[in-house]
Formats: sequence, structure tokens, C-alpha cells
Amino acid sequence: MTKKLGLLDATTLVIGSMIGSGVFIVSADIARQTNSPGLLLAVWIATAVMTMTAALSYGELAATMPKAGGQYVYLREAFGPLTAFLYGWTLFLVIQTGTIAAVAVAFAKFLGVFVPLDTFGQRAVAIGVIVVLTVINSRGLREGTLVQNVLTFAKTAALLGLIVAGLLAGRAPEAETNFGAAFWPDIDWSTAAKLVGVAMVGSLFSSDAWNNVTFTAGETKDPQRNVPLSLALGVGIVSSLYVGANWVYLNLLPFAAIQNAPQDRVGTAAANAIFGGGAESAMAVAIMISTFGCVNGLTLAGARVYYAMALDGLFFSSAAKIDERTGSPNVSLWAQCAWSCALTLTGRYGDLLDYVIFAVLLFYVLTILGVFVLRARRPDAPRPYRAVGYPLLPALYVVLAAGIEILLLIYKPNYTWPGLGIVLLGIPVYFVWRKHEPVRA
Repeated sequence: MTKKLGLLDATTLVIGSMIGSGVFIVSADIARQTNSPGLLLAVWIATAVMTMTAALSYGELAATMPKAGGQYVYLREAFGPLTAFLYGWTLFLVIQTGTIAAVAVAFAKFLGVFVPLDTFGQRAVAIGVIVVLTVINSRGLREGTLVQNVLTFAKTAALLGLIVAGLLAGRAPEAETNFGAAFWPDIDWSTAAKLVGVAMVGSLFSSDAWNNVTFTAGETKDPQRNVPLSLALGVGIVSSLYVGANWVYLNLLPFAAIQNAPQDRVGTAAANAIFGGGAESAMAVAIMISTFGCVNGLTLAGARVYYAMALDGLFFSSAAKIDERTGSPNVSLWAQCAWSCALTLTGRYGDLLDYVIFAVLLFYVLTILGVFVLRARRPDAPRPYRAVGYPLLPALYVVLAAGIEILLLIYKPNYTWPGLGIVLLGIPVYFVWRKHEPVRA
């Protein structure tokens, strides 16, 4: 692998992987769960704080171990190959591939605004998107990065444009009640914290995939500087846009209209409030650009994890090969493509993503605990960048994320226990793979 990604490329990968269709949709469900304008904002602010804290902690690991595979490598070095394999196993089985499938289908659904598509048609379009973007990325890192940069600038501009237009439009008279006595519910703080924690599922997934830039550290110029900086810049920009978008929603729409937006399309309802009923087509184009770019970022980054696993003898050995002409892990890219398409055909990717909510947070917690483990185990290791606020901020993230995990186990057991089961199924698979001699020393 050659180092071709600069700071701009890495930052657009963070932003492009994070922004999909979620910010335009999930606020409806969050509003229904919290039943409070203030708690809706609190969910997005808490998500922003947690995501930034995690990103700043990952920056230390990225600067210390600037290798292809990113989070997989950090878990391997901190906790051993089994933990790393369970992460890679879950990433390939559901997290990365399931997200690729779900976001590609979201693209197809919004294409349906212009071209009527039945379920079969939506899945066919989604598979076409996945295949096309895999082809582009298999031609080389520069090709995939170019697509990523163009689409990220376009969708960031579209989201920023919606926010600016909403702020200029001012507060709608019918939205005044959002900021009156109903802004904050008459409940104690522990109940409010419970409601926020459980409702953060949608906002956390909408803010997820920021860690994908660590997967490409082996191809980033000056990774000790650029990967941590891209994490801080990318997460900071996206989190600000997400909070700004929800502030605009509350200023333009009555809370009941947010809760009951048609097909949960709060972003479209807000655009209609600003520009009139003709905004639906414009929003559909914006979301199509957003989802297309998100699938590209996920496709580009995910393949690097399976490549790193293959080097360790924990994935198909052919996935460790780099195409001599393009410099890309093409076997890994096409394996990811095949499984993502298979999940698209099943139509169950949405359920699978619900199931791995618990697993995603679990691996984030373990990775940030890895900062503490590696500080103790390798105190003299070079650390060009150190986690901001260590040990307080990383510890705070672990406590908050663990608290959300407990709440999900209690209040959403139908999602959390199957997710844990998917992770644990990887244990016997690991011992089958372990008979292979690892390539790395």
C-alpha cells in the first residue's frame, strides 16, 4: 500500500462516512421516544460530546499505530487476537456490510421520488450502487478518494444550506410552543437521563463510521498527524451540522409535526416549510448524494480491515493480496461487495443493524479502554499525539457508553441480546481460523 491520502482526503472520509440519510430522518423517532423538544436537542448534544470524546481518544491510538486496519489493530495490540477477530468478524458480518446495504437501499428509496420502484427495484438499484462503487474503488485509492471528496463537499454544502436557510427564515409562529413550557418535561434528572440514553440509538448510528478513517492509516501521509487531526475536524464539523439541523427543525416545525413527519422525513418537512411544497425533489437529490457518498466511504475503508485480518491469518488468505496495478486490496473489496449484496437481497439488514447496536458500543468502549491498557503496558511507546483530557475524558466516555449499554439491555432486550449473540458466534470461528499460521510476526 502506498501513502496517498492527505489531511483533506482523510477529513472528507470522516465526514462522508458519517453523513448518510440519518440526520434527515431519525429525529422523528427520537422525538417520539423523548416526547420533548429539549430532550431531542439533548440527545444530539450528548451524541456530539460522546463522539468527539471517542474520536480524540482514538487519535492517540492512530498516532501510535498508524497501520492499515485501524481499530482492529488497536484491539489486537491491547487485548489480543481473539478480541480483534471478534471485532473484524462483526464488522464484516453485519456492521460494515449491513450499513452499506441499508444506506444503498436508502439511496434507492429516495430515487423512487423520481422513478417508481417496487421492493425488487429498490434492491436492484441498491446492489447496482454497491457494485459500481466497488468497481471504482478497485481501480485505485485515488479514484475512490476523488469520488469521496466531490460527494462530501456536495452533501456538506446541502446540509449547511438547509441550516442557513432555516436560520434566515426565522422561527415559525406554529413552532413557538417548542420553546415554551413544553421545552423541558416535568421529570427528574434520572428519568431524563434514561430517556436520552435509550433514544440515542438513532443519533449514535447517524454519527457512526467516523472511525473508518483509522482503517486507512496505512495509506495516509504523515498519519501520526493527519489521522488524529482528521478525526477532530471531521467529527467536529458533522456534530455541529447535526445539532444545527435539529435546532432548525425545532424552529420551523411544531413538535407534533416532527414526531409525525411522513415516512419520518423531518428534513423534507423542514425544507418544505422554508421553500414550499416543491422542496421534496431537491431534498431527495441531496439525500441521494449523501447516501451515495456514504456508501463510497464505507466501501473504501472497510476492505482495509479484512486485509489486515488476512495478514494475521484470520480471514481468507487471498484478501491479504494487493493488486499490483492499482495498489488496492481488491479481493477484500469484492468479498465485502458480495456479502453486502447478499444482505441487500435478504431485506433483513435493518434488523441486523438494530441487533448490533450493543456490539458497536461495546467495541468502542473496549478500544478506548485500550488507551489505558497500552499506556500501562507500553509507557515508552512513541505517542506523537496524546488523548485530550486523559484520563478524565476517555474514562467519562467509557462510563457513559457503559451506562447506555445497560439501559439498552434493560429497555431494548430484543435488540441487544441478539447483537451480543452475533459477537459470541465468532468465538468458535476464531478457533477454526487460529490453526493457520499468521503472516505477521
